[in-house]
Amino acid sequence: MTPVGSATVTSQPTIGVLALQGDSREHVAALEAVGAAAVPVRRERELSRVDGIVIPGGESTTIDKLLRVFELFDPLAQAIAAGLPAFGSCAGMILLAARVHGGIEGQRSLGGLDVTVRRNAFGRQVDSFETDLVVAGIDDSDERPVHAVFIRAPWVEEVGPAVQVLAAVEAGPAAGRIVAVRERGVMATSFHPEITGDLRLHRMFVQIVTDRG
Repeated sequence: MTPVGSATVTSQPTIGVLALQGDSREHVAALEAVGAAAVPVRRERELSRVDGIVIPGGESTTIDKLLRVFELFDPLAQAIAAGLPAFGSCAGMILLAARVHGGIEGQRSLGGLDVTVRRNAFGRQVDSFETDLVVAGIDDSDERPVHAVFIRAPWVEEVGPAVQVLAAVEAGPAAGRIVAVRERGVMATSFHPEITGDLRLHRMFVQIVTDRG
């Protein structure tokens, strides 16, 4: 039996998108647009066939509960710990964080990133905003900033020594707040790259998955 998350990476990696709650369809479309084979993941048997996993935005406490209902929490956490590349956006960042401030009682995270994240740090839905960011590690032949959309977003308050900060807010009351990070094959953003049409972060993740092979 093939261990979860141990699929062999080919020239066209298969990347799963957790499809229990949140904006999974947008991630599937973005991944397909940059050349990956994207598949929804709801069960452990589907997880075993992918080379990487995307955890979308949505509501982190709801996704946590559904992961347990679908008996996927432990297999996914174990796969990430064993080296399965993962990319989380917004709620996905919370779920990949080792430590979460502002969560509800009993809320669990999958781990993968040695960071402390504050849930809903930027405020409520009415406090959603957009800004341009300089993001390290993306295609350096394209000098445009990344237009980032924040919706009830978290931010990163602390990073471990192996964590690379990819982006921070540059202006306004939240200037300096960390909003994109990477630790080896795991990356996360506070914002939603899947809804802007800018494919560079998805292309970066596909490259991370391909390099793993």
